[in-house]
Amino acid sequence: MSAIARSKSRIFSIISRSNRRFSSTVASEPPKEPIISSSSLLKDQAPPSQNLPPPTESSVAEKKSWGFLKYSVIAAVTGGVGTAGYATYAYTTDEIEDKTKSLRESAKYAVGDDASALDKFQALLYSSAMTVPAKLVELYIELRRLTEDQVRGFSEPTSDKLLPDLHPLEQHVFTLVLDLSETLIYSDWKRDRGWRTFKRPGVEDFLEYLAQYFEIVVYSDQLSMYVDPVIERLDPKHCIRYRLSRGDTRYVDGKHFRDLSKLNRDPAKIIYLSGHALESSLQPENCLEIKPWKGEADDTVLLDLIPFLEYVAKHRPADIRAVLASYQGRDIPKEFVERSKEHQRRMQEQKQHGRLWRR
Repeated sequence: MSAIARSKSRIFSIISRSNRRFSSTVASEPPKEPIISSSSLLKDQAPPSQNLPPPTESSVAEKKSWGFLKYSVIAAVTGGVGTAGYATYAYTTDEIEDKTKSLRESAKYAVGDDASALDKFQALLYSSAMTVPAKLVELYIELRRLTEDQVRGFSEPTSDKLLPDLHPLEQHVFTLVLDLSETLIYSDWKRDRGWRTFKRPGVEDFLEYLAQYFEIVVYSDQLSMYVDPVIERLDPKHCIRYRLSRGDTRYVDGKHFRDLSKLNRDPAKIIYLSGHALESSLQPENCLEIKPWKGEADDTVLLDLIPFLEYVAKHRPADIRAVLASYQGRDIPKEFVERSKEHQRRMQEQKQHGRLWRR
């Protein structure tokens, strides 16, 4: 027991000595300074004072002058663009040229040699001041004419005379203008065979018979690369004298219209035959609208029209437009047959009255 007690007292003495050493080292270390954040340092530091020179009056005036010049140029350009836009919308080029004639001539203002020096100086100032506006107006007119010429090349027919002059011996001949799509032919597309073009029933007989009475012209809104090969196969006997395509139409509001006034023919002797005549011509008074052909095998419209057209060619009315107006909104072949019967009935009555009068 004495040995155990001695070992315990020795362990306690060792522990007490180590505790005293640790406390002495902690007490001997100097106290640490508190940590200061970088944000607090930045707040505490005052910015270095900069001794900037105050702006001078000349620099302020220069800035104001440049600002005034900049806004003046912007205002002038905006006003010029607005004026040009309004003039383009409200007036034609010829009207603008006429209205600005005095302005453009003012740039050439001069006084006589006998004028005083003051008058000559004033004239020089005036002409110099008007030179820039006059040149701008001339530039606007030139650019507008150039633009209109370019646009006209796409929207107007290629010529004011799409057909050559009629032979003197054929001045009495009527001109029969025919549309192509859904009038003489019909193009259809199917997935298994692609595009195919079909001839309307009776089209060959129609062309061959009426070619002896009319000057036949095909007027299409399709490209010539499409029109030419189709007509070559459609008309092997060359009954069609002339063919006109998209380049000969007038482009208005996204559509190509046939302008019959450019055909170089008497408007009183032109018939425009189409399945969409009133929608595709600028001269509705010359239109003879028929049923559009969509590929029906039993269609007889072209053959039914032959008697009416033959009658017109033989009797040569003074103005075909009046004749077409009398058939407006009616089935022309049926109406023509009814009128023919009525005419024959009246002729028979006149003959009978003549015989009775002779008796």
